[in-house]
Parts: sequence; C-alpha cells; structure tokens
Amino acid sequence: MKAIAIILARGGSKRLPRKNILPIGGKPMLAWTVEAALASGQFARVLVSTDSAEIAAIGREAGAEVPFLRDTAADDISSSSEATIAALGQAEAHWGETYDVVAQLMANCPLRDASDVVDAVDAFVKSGASAQLSCFRFGWMNPWWAFELAEDSRARYKFPEATKARSQDLPPLYCPTGAIWIARPDSLRVARSFYAPGCIFHPMSWIAALDIDDADDLEMAEACLALKRR
Repeated sequence: MKAIAIILARGGSKRLPRKNILPIGGKPMLAWTVEAALASGQFARVLVSTDSAEIAAIGREAGAEVPFLRDTAADDISSSSEATIAALGQAEAHWGETYDVVAQLMANCPLRDASDVVDAVDAFVKSGASAQLSCFRFGWMNPWWAFELAEDSRARYKFPEATKARSQDLPPLYCPTGAIWIARPDSLRVARSFYAPGCIFHPMSWIAALDIDDADDLEMAEACLALKRR
C-alpha cells in the first residue's frame, strides 16, 4: 500500500491570522502535524500543500516535502476536499507516482499524534471503505439538550423530547473533526469529497480531535497540551 499524507495549510486565515504557523507548545502549529505524520511511518510521502512561501519554508524545516505551492483551491471558498484533490494531482504530476491511499491532515489539528494516525490508517485499511473521517464523542457538552436562545430569552430546544430523559439514558452523539481524513483516490475524485458514498467515521479522543479556528480554540489547545505533557 502506497500512501501519501497531504497536510493542508492555507496562508489566508481570517478568523485567526497566520493560524497554521502560530506557536503552540514552543513550535509552529504546522510542525506538530508534520511530525505526527512522519513518526507514524504510514506514508511514502508527507506533503505540505500551501499557497504561502512562508508556510512552505516552515513545512520543509519540520521535515515535510514542499516542492510546489498549491496552484488551485487556495481560496477561502474551496472545500478541504477540493484542496486535497488539487494537491494530489500536483503530487502525482511532480513525482510521476500514483497512490493507493490519500490522507488529509489539517495543520490546525496539532494535538493528534503518531499513534492516532496509525490507529486511523489501520482502521481504514481493515474496513475496506471508500473513505473514513475522524470524529469525537461529545462529552461534558450534551448536544441532546441544545437549544436556540430566542430574543425573549426562552429556549427553543432542538431535541425537545430529550429534555425529559436522564443524560445516562441518551445514546452518545459524535461530531466530525478535520484531524485525519483518509480515502482511496478514485473514490475521492469521483465524489469530489471525503464524504463519498460508503464513507465511515472513526472516533478519537476529543483532545486529539481539537480543531483550532479562533483565539479561544488556541487557548484551549495550549491548556490541553499542558495536560498531555503533565
């Protein structure tokens, strides 16, 4: 099985400027994902796909291959799946190779480590699925009791019947995370998405799954990293 890891790290983040290379735990955010991919030993190539020369340099310093900048799907409208498809095409053309498996690793999920990557790849290979997306179980935030707060401060419950049940009697709910998405290239290209027909989900811990999109997320990630190190 020949697999490629494509680490998406666009340069134009608006909610958190320079998000993918902000320092966390003493090194650029991008470096955590590069190191996890390399240490997992699962990939023939670990490619950073970016439109930024600055990010490209940091990716190379961390050990990834960055022989080109992304030439399409580098805006804030294109989906991550489209960006990965574009990067995959560039990689195949540049190296003259094809791959059996492509893994999309988002640079803004720095807390998943090599063991998480190995676990996800093993589960994907054994499943025979077209694609697999990472997810985490909601914990202390119980989504069954979610509501919109109206202007008169009254609750509009999303699952009104669940408000009558004890929390321990409600089934667990999960949320997708961009930490580790894996697919067979043909399935990804036909569907134009990792949400391909027959895709499955693979759970991971909520700490490993943490997506950083704004300043609050970054603060949470620093706290979680300190907890892991302790």
